[in-house]
Amino acid sequence: MDNNNLDDSIITLTDEDGNAVEFEFVTRFDFEEKLYYVLCPLADNEDGEYVILKLEDDEESDEAMLVTIDDDDEYDRVIGYFENEFESEIDYDADKE
Repeated sequence: MDNNNLDDSIITLTDEDGNAVEFEFVTRFDFEEKLYYVLCPLADNEDGEYVILKLEDDEESDEAMLVTIDDDDEYDRVIGYFENEFESEIDYDADKE
């Protein structure tokens, strides 16, 4: 995924099929010497679901990219860390009132 303006509240990412998808930036955190971004999709997200993407350097373009976490063990560790450290602090329904 290509990333654009990572410090903005609304982030537009391009998925593997070339589609632009908008997300609301929730938070970012360091874990196991890597940087992760927590984002909520803006479209069709009544349940307040979120995604966690990893920031990696793209060797071809020499730019930072947000990518999915493909390794199941890494994903489980990251989700566990996030839920323990952050989830109680984030109000996903704040904008829905």
